[in-house]
Amino acid sequence: MIKPALPIDEEQRLAAVYSYNLLDTLPEKDFDNITQLTASICDVPISLVTLMDADRNFLKSHYGVNFSETPRDISFCGHAILDESNIFIIEDARKDPRFKDNPFVKDMQAVFYAGVRLVNADGYPLGTLCIFDTKPRTLSTAQKKALAALAYQVINLFESKKRNRILLAVQQELKERNEELKNFAGIVSHDMKMPLANMIITSDMLRSKYGRFLDKEGNEYLDYIKQSSFTLSEYITGLLEHYESDNTASQTVEIFDSHDLLEDIIELMNINIDCEINLPDQNIEMHANKAALEQIFLNLVGNSLKYNDKEKIKIDIDCSEEKGFYHFKIADNGMGIPKDKMEHVFNLFTTSGTLDRNGKKGNGIGLSTVKKLINKLDGEVEISSEVGKGTTFQFYIKKG
Repeated sequence: MIKPALPIDEEQRLAAVYSYNLLDTLPEKDFDNITQLTASICDVPISLVTLMDADRNFLKSHYGVNFSETPRDISFCGHAILDESNIFIIEDARKDPRFKDNPFVKDMQAVFYAGVRLVNADGYPLGTLCIFDTKPRTLSTAQKKALAALAYQVINLFESKKRNRILLAVQQELKERNEELKNFAGIVSHDMKMPLANMIITSDMLRSKYGRFLDKEGNEYLDYIKQSSFTLSEYITGLLEHYESDNTASQTVEIFDSHDLLEDIIELMNINIDCEINLPDQNIEMHANKAALEQIFLNLVGNSLKYNDKEKIKIDIDCSEEKGFYHFKIADNGMGIPKDKMEHVFNLFTTSGTLDRNGKKGNGIGLSTVKKLINKLDGEVEISSEVGKGTTFQFYIKKG
């Protein structure tokens, strides 16, 4: 007997096996129906769906035997997963040096074996759909085709169960997060935003009714109250957007043009200052989370507008596609960010300390939301800047 060798990519293959969460699970009718049908079509007493673990062969479904795992060292399937032919067939194991002294051959009269590798989409053999007989034999062409077709259905079942498991986990997470956000949004809306709106309205009423009786300093106080209320309202809105970013990032992939996306964002921003925005030369058909990209660009382009002290604002936007990723670049001629601040600008509630063109200080939420969304889209973001000359953001996201 010869022990089966290990595949050269065994570590990655095992990771693929474990990703399906099927080892040591109970029998399931979907798999048992396939092994029963396989045994009937091939006219054999034993049919198995196996998953090859590090040191054992786990039988996800077993027709004709009453055990659920075997040692890998003596398994036929350990040899089968190494064979790249359509079907690995041993017509008489007693005459094959790999199996002639195998305990299955000696003790269980496992003479005939045929197995089809269960290869996932990444090319890793997870196990086999296999059959045994107690006498030497061959398979007809029709039986070989049926065995291969049934193995394909086993892989489909594996993938389907994996997707369902991930989907259920995501749904549960979303349910919990949505409930948290719902409660948070309700508290903020009722306990903070309404009083702020009342403060803004009251300051206007005071100015209208008593403004003529107040001196310059008194009117400035009213302006300060109103502006502070607006600032806090914007802060709350930004915070809500940050915590809702998980929902935004989980939205489905859409198909859209990059130019349409950017033009819609620019129109939405209703820019009323002297500004030149240069769009990418190439218009790309994108497969991505449109809502998340809109939020990212609204924040980044908004920053380029706010933190710019030039008489004419200039913003250059570039977009390209490479190796399954979309790459974006937004460069402006704004105030720039000090080197000692750049490392922290993506941290929640952290700012560069620079006042915007209207003399306001940022709240440190927007760029944190940007980074969170980009990471959720399997991407990264980086920043380069020079004080007085401008800032460049570059990021990529995975194609949907």
